[in-house]
Amino acid sequence: MTYIRTRPPLDTMLAGIAAAARQPLSERPGAVAAAIAAFAADPTLLADVDCPCCPDRYVRHLLGADPEGGYAVVALVWRPGQMSPVHAHRTWCAFAVHQGALTETYYEPGDEHPLPTGTKLLRPGDANHGPADPRLIHRIANLSCRTAISIHCYGVGYDRFGSDVNEIHAA
Repeated sequence: MTYIRTRPPLDTMLAGIAAAARQPLSERPGAVAAAIAAFAADPTLLADVDCPCCPDRYVRHLLGADPEGGYAVVALVWRPGQMSPVHAHRTWCAFAVHQGALTETYYEPGDEHPLPTGTKLLRPGDANHGPADPRLIHRIANLSCRTAISIHCYGVGYDRFGSDVNEIHAA
């Protein structure tokens, strides 16, 4: 007898993301964010997924991907004090907090460096999304005392994350 291991609700969330990723491009980031947010606060979401952290930087763990390279879903693990660079996106993106708390800081383009315009505290289930736009600049940081995990989906294959996701800005 063969047993097939299932991972609900992760598999259900990934199926929802796959359906949302087929929406028209203008609706896709919001639809994917809603698909992630529907499951992000579930403490069992990553129960069977090994997501170790790194003392030096946040770490991405691949959860699922479009076989045709249209998107990839990752869990980002953030230790206290870890943060992304100040960046915009070269592709659409959507994310939600799964565990802990993250702070998202928004920026506007400046003459030499982006200028902060506001911050938002994100807790489990809170989501955000955006299109590819060099003017939508932000930074995500774990300013809390506990490890945080967020679920992100980007509109490129995982093999292109290094070159086609973030447009880094000097802070």
